[in-house]
Amino acid sequence: MTVTLLESALRGTSLRTKAIANNIANIQTPNYKRQEVEFGHLLEKALEHGKSAVADVEPLLFAPRNTAVDATGNDVDIDTEFGNLFDNSTMHKTYMRLMTKMYKQMDMAIRGDGV
Repeated sequence: MTVTLLESALRGTSLRTKAIANNIANIQTPNYKRQEVEFGHLLEKALEHGKSAVADVEPLLFAPRNTAVDATGNDVDIDTEFGNLFDNSTMHKTYMRLMTKMYKQMDMAIRGDGV
C-alpha cells in the first residue's frame, strides 16, 4: 500500500465524516436529503489504471435518495448515521495507523535502524 493510496483514502474518510456530521446536524431540517461520499470504487478503478492515477482520485459527495422520507420530507435516520460514523471512524483510524507505520519504516530505513 503506497502513501498516495492512503492519502486518497484519508481524503475520502475525512469528507465522509463531514457529510455524516452534516446529515446529523440537519436531522430536523424539512426536505433535507442526506448525503454520502463515494471513493472506494473510484480508488479501485484508479488502481486498475496504475498507481499514478490514485493521486488524482477525489471523493464524490452525492445524495443517494434511496432512504425513507418522513412527513417533513427529511430522509436522515439517526441510527444509520451513527452506524456509518462508527464504520467510517474505524476505517479512518486504520488508514492513519498504516500511514504512521509506513513513515516509521521509512524513518528506520533512512537512519539505518534494525540493520
